[in-house]
Amino acid sequence: MSTEIVARAPVETSLRGGAREVLALAYPVVLTQLSQTLMFAVDAAMVGRLGATELGAVGFGGIWIWTRLCFFMGTVSGVQTFVSQEHGAGDARRAGRWVAQALAGVLPLALVGLGAFVLGLPSWLRLLGPSEALQQHCVEYVHGRAFGLPADLFCLAIAAFFRGIGDTKTPLYVTIGANVVNASLAYGLIFGSFGLPQWGVFGAGVAMSAATWVYLFTILACFVRADRARRYETRTVSIDAAGVERYLRTSLPIGGQWLLDMSAFALFSTLVARMGDVSMAANQALLNLLSFTFMLAYGISISCATLVGRYVGAADFAAAERSFKSSLGLALGLAAVVSIAFVTIPGPLFRIFSNDPGVLALGGPLLLLAAAFQLLDALGIVVGGALRGAGDTSWPFAVQTALAWGLRVPLVWWFGVSLGKGVTGAWLAELVYIWVLGAVFFWRFRGGAWKRVKI
Repeated sequence: MSTEIVARAPVETSLRGGAREVLALAYPVVLTQLSQTLMFAVDAAMVGRLGATELGAVGFGGIWIWTRLCFFMGTVSGVQTFVSQEHGAGDARRAGRWVAQALAGVLPLALVGLGAFVLGLPSWLRLLGPSEALQQHCVEYVHGRAFGLPADLFCLAIAAFFRGIGDTKTPLYVTIGANVVNASLAYGLIFGSFGLPQWGVFGAGVAMSAATWVYLFTILACFVRADRARRYETRTVSIDAAGVERYLRTSLPIGGQWLLDMSAFALFSTLVARMGDVSMAANQALLNLLSFTFMLAYGISISCATLVGRYVGAADFAAAERSFKSSLGLALGLAAVVSIAFVTIPGPLFRIFSNDPGVLALGGPLLLLAAAFQLLDALGIVVGGALRGAGDTSWPFAVQTALAWGLRVPLVWWFGVSLGKGVTGAWLAELVYIWVLGAVFFWRFRGGAWKRVKI
């Protein structure tokens, strides 16, 4: 039985939003996110064999790519909210049109913004002030990654559609295929194997871009397949100004929330990069390890957003609340398991990415902080997904912006620079910020204001 049929089958009222339903939707999303995380980790592990500077450059470049891309990606991710609510309201035939509305509203500006970023990157890096060697490798990586960036937007829009209708397996299968392409190309292009040129960090960027296009063509074929075209009108490209305006009104705050929060984190990473290449390499190794738990929580939050959106569309708010509670319990349980690994085997985990003595010396203290950080981060991520599924996007945008710039950045500077605690102090500041953010988001959901939001 296909995932779509399962998602459309009647669900007993007592089971709506229960752990079994959440898990059925969540596990393919979690596996998808882990597969994507593994792709980045494999690239980082291969680049790390070139040196600490190369590893730090790929991490720094990836952070700034995502910083410039995340506004557009966040806005496009709103497709899931619209599709899930249409689906829950019993109007599935209208669901397919939201992919076109999203891309029509986002893509033109994205192409201009991303082009300006790639062209202006060398000047921007000189202004930020990391080492010259790190700047050079960072530019190489971004240039290799550049031609895949437009495809990222299409990929997310279509994947968000599938998740909105409850089909979380199709994006998983497509991701696995793309990751195989990336790993093979990355190894060949980084080290000059399989008869391919030896391009180092530039090769890592090219491999990722090529894999993104493979992903797009594959998931697009699934999107326009005949049965989906009949059910969701996915082959009908109907763009109207009112639809685009309605879409952007709800989804732009998601993009703004992602952008301003990520910009604050990019400044955090810039401060770490100015502490030296070893600190930046340790930071990148930690981010790769943390990303596994982040992707677990994010995958569960995607499922939570789908179910909350579905039940809000059906005006079943009790089931929406159960979906949130079930999702939160699952996310915190998984985060606790990973925390144990962080505390008990920090050395072997860091050696996956680097054998540099300075990097390894920082690994133990950083992973102790990470063990606590990821539990609090899981809370904020899942609550954010629940609010997003309900269409409650403007309030989280305002609050996260205020906290990111009014609390996060000052604390990172104070702990990491003013008090001289370096990269460990910077991550302690991150821990404080993520605790406050999660608590405030949780209070918002418990207050129930999301029940009155109309998209």
